Amino acid sequence: MISSVRGLVLSALGSTVVVEVGGIGLAVQVTPATALGVRINDEARLMTTLIVREDSLTLYGFFTTEELTVFELLVGVTGVGPKSALGVLAVLTPNQIAQAVAGDDDGAFRKVSGIGPKTAKLIVLSLTGKLAVTPASTPTRPLGATSVAASVQAALIGLGWSERVAAEAVDDTLTELADAAGADSAPPAVAAVLRLALGRLGPAAHHATGAAAASTSKDRS
Repeated sequence: MISSVRGLVLSALGSTVVVEVGGIGLAVQVTPATALGVRINDEARLMTTLIVREDSLTLYGFFTTEELTVFELLVGVTGVGPKSALGVLAVLTPNQIAQAVAGDDDGAFRKVSGIGPKTAKLIVLSLTGKLAVTPASTPTRPLGATSVAASVQAALIGLGWSERVAAEAVDDTLTELADAAGADSAPPAVAAVLRLALGRLGPAAHHATGAAAASTSKDRS
């Protein structure tokens, strides 16, 4: 079992980060927010879990043990494969997942590509009593609104959305956040905007939904 990797970041694109460990480049599947959180040619450390299939060995990596724990719990739910579990963590934080489970809110999980109503209900049922809701932390050193928009738009384009669709999603998300927070509030964190933008786009809007659906059966095997 590979429980963590630490090394120089060689690349970070979409949902894959390549970390050089002992001269070997390890491809690690991550959420878009995690990919945005590392810097090429800087050192990074990721908590990891290795998913073994007949035809593949795939590393999934996270900044925190909370994310890793939730990922492993999600993968343990019938019908939820590692790709779908990573998709949940791309849209919801561990604490938001805990809140949704505690509140019996399966609708939060239906926003994720590949998660249908039946699976969403099963996630809530399976994770009940296994997660604790914690007080929300305040993000530190937020970027300016322009930098946030550019970073999130680049991440969405890297995930396969067109430049136009990505720009519209980012603009709509930032407008919604500004209306809710007020004009004098600090710019939101990149990860928060990215999660909201992904939730706004939804499974139906992504051009690769068909491919994601096709991969679901592989996830479950």
